[in-house]
Amino acid sequence: MNGQGTPPVASDPLPPETTEDVRAARPAAAILPVGSFEQHGAHLPLTTDTIVACAIARRIAAAHPVLTLPPVTVSCSHEHADWPGTVSLSAATLHAVVGDIAASLRRSGIKSLILVNAHGGNYVLRNVVQESAGSGTRMALFPGSADWETARTRAGVETSAHTDMHAGEVETSILLHDRPELVRPGYETADWIADDRRHLLTLGMAAYTGTGVIGRPSRSSAGKGKELLAALADSFGATLALLTREESR
Repeated sequence: MNGQGTPPVASDPLPPETTEDVRAARPAAAILPVGSFEQHGAHLPLTTDTIVACAIARRIAAAHPVLTLPPVTVSCSHEHADWPGTVSLSAATLHAVVGDIAASLRRSGIKSLILVNAHGGNYVLRNVVQESAGSGTRMALFPGSADWETARTRAGVETSAHTDMHAGEVETSILLHDRPELVRPGYETADWIADDRRHLLTLGMAAYTGTGVIGRPSRSSAGKGKELLAALADSFGATLALLTREESR
């Protein structure tokens, strides 16, 4: 939370606040980073999406009065099931976990929850947010496509959002900035283009890539990663204002 103690180091996904810190800060909302545990080619770790979600959340918390929750580290990665190391939850389980978290926050006095999602396969989170109307907790999903597009433009990302689907320019850039020690050699020559993926959910990733990469990691840089994260943190204010306005009605 903004102004509370020493911010966690980049490698630490666990918030450092005590219960008294939260009581004093009276955060306007909570943010829940949602990542995954799935293959990201040979150059990025299985925890890539969790690292990205936590990196976004840290920058949000540095600028806004929010409570940052520990991340959800396993989610819906079924399209990656053929790849070693990938672990998934069912959509029903993820739905239930987020619902339980929202209910628990509500009992402790926090009635707004923003899901900071970094895995595109978590389609069920849209339903969680949709169903939150009338539940006593206002929810939002962040970043949205418009937030990402603004960030990509600001950072000078060269690859289109459709082409740069997985372990490409955006994700590799964010890790080069936030956790460079986790980026393995070889990303410079790991580009793999598969723009026609119309049966991805039926056939899985293995039908469209031999390496796990779909995108152009060769065009990534730490500078782009820094600008992507900064732009997303700037975009978050509109989402927080929306929930705060809704809660005050």
